[in-house]
Amino acid sequence: MLAIFLKTLPFFAIIGLGYWAGRTRFFSAEATSYLTKFVFYFALSAMLFRFSANLSLADVLNWRLIGGYLTGCIAVYGFATLVAMLRKQDIATAAVEAQCATIGNVGFLGVPMLTLLMGADAIGPVMLVLAVDLIVFSSLIVILITGSRDGRMHIGVLKTVTLGLLRNPMIVAISLGFVWSALEIPIPAPMNEFLAILGGAATPGALFAIGASLAGKSAERVDVALWLTFAKLVLHPLFVAIAVLWLIPIDPYSASVVIAAAALPVAGNVYMLAQHYGVAPHRASAAILFSTVISIATVSVVIAWVSQL
Repeated sequence: MLAIFLKTLPFFAIIGLGYWAGRTRFFSAEATSYLTKFVFYFALSAMLFRFSANLSLADVLNWRLIGGYLTGCIAVYGFATLVAMLRKQDIATAAVEAQCATIGNVGFLGVPMLTLLMGADAIGPVMLVLAVDLIVFSSLIVILITGSRDGRMHIGVLKTVTLGLLRNPMIVAISLGFVWSALEIPIPAPMNEFLAILGGAATPGALFAIGASLAGKSAERVDVALWLTFAKLVLHPLFVAIAVLWLIPIDPYSASVVIAAAALPVAGNVYMLAQHYGVAPHRASAAILFSTVISIATVSVVIAWVSQL
């Protein structure tokens, strides 16, 4: 396990460097925002497009993997929602808490880290996990919050969800990459080099941006944040492991990647959604902060365990 920890340590060290830069104001909030935009819209999109364009959708698409991962996610989502309801939280707040317990930082942390630590073949399962998170659960939270406020579902909600998906550069990059692959068009050498150079900035840029953004996170509602951290770092990978190893078993390698992806800390876009809708943003902020710090140890433990599968 020490060897795994030493391999993950450089990733979290870059996050720590970003946190220092944000905390000391060497990187202002505005600078962090622009760095995040660069990574989100350009570097990470180039990396995902290049990966998917060199893959065959038929080889990557694994419905058992999707079913197993989704089953584990629904279990922890439902459990977190139940706990919130027992604490007499409203539907919107329960949706934000369930999102914290279910959605990990797969895009900014999982794609670069897991593909380097677990091998290039990890990109297929990781992209399926990312697709489920973005398409299913990012849509679900919008539906629940909007529906709870309006008291009913209407066509405007579906329009908001659809436009949100179409405007997400990660979904667009993956989709265009698979279309390119399906058409069997070779990537010209200059274009491939361009994507490789630009995509190479995704790993350090994303990790640094995570750390810098954490500097602005508050630690209010500590008790709730610690519960959500436990749900994300322990319950989520546990429920996913039960699903992909026993309920809907898949091959050991894919299972190990999916479980490792489930062990990642709370994603930053949960806070963005919570802040946008004005629903428990401080709670989501604290959960992101605590889960990221604690995941320095827990992610290493999970990867060390799944590497034995």
